[in-house]
Amino acid sequence: MKTLLKLLLLFGVIVYLIFAFVSFSGRENDMVCRKVNYVISDSATAGFITPEEADRLLRHSGEYPLGRTMQQIDGRRIEQVLTRNHFIESVQCYKSPNGVVNVLIEQRLPLLRIMAENGDDYFLDSKGRTMTPQGYVSDLVVATGHIDRRYAGTALLKVGAYLRNNPFWDSQIEQIYVHPNHHIDMVTRVGGHIIHFGEADSIATKFQNLMAFYQKVLPKVGWNKYAEISVEHVAQIVGKKAKTKD
Repeated sequence: MKTLLKLLLLFGVIVYLIFAFVSFSGRENDMVCRKVNYVISDSATAGFITPEEADRLLRHSGEYPLGRTMQQIDGRRIEQVLTRNHFIESVQCYKSPNGVVNVLIEQRLPLLRIMAENGDDYFLDSKGRTMTPQGYVSDLVVATGHIDRRYAGTALLKVGAYLRNNPFWDSQIEQIYVHPNHHIDMVTRVGGHIIHFGEADSIATKFQNLMAFYQKVLPKVGWNKYAEISVEHVAQIVGKKAKTKD
């Protein structure tokens, strides 16, 4: 008798849970989306995707969820629409019970703007892939000169990654020019001098030598003293003084 009673109680609990789940799911499906919450990775770093831009992309595609019932919203479709954008790496979309649609976006981060003499114009991302500008602008280091895609995805990728990880140099270097022999010159924002970097090797050592020159020499003679500074040879730094006006 007790066993039968326990089985009946257990059956009753199971039926109640099923009813509650179905009832809750029904209410959730009928609930109207009241908010779209965007979370964008590395939003503090140089990037092109903002909540406003993601919002615009969804509105333009016809998949904007606000005002629709949760049942009508296709999270997979939202993911597909957003990942069509070249500046988006991946998207995850999920619904919350309170009528909120959450969109988690991992963006592709550009390292350099490539504007080569062969006509190529693109952004280079942190994995060496190209990104079409599409009208976007960003305060990135611009690399010009004799640059093919292979060189950009190897040598310039290393230089760009070093700059990204060192904020001082990322701000100080304004432009990179690549010569036909793949020797690099760098144009600076402060000081008005050209840095002859040589090939894209011993990158950390060359920048460390240059920093030592900045800290020990330039404060004594002035930032505009030299027109050119060469760190091409890691064993020495050579400076060429700027011409003085008579």
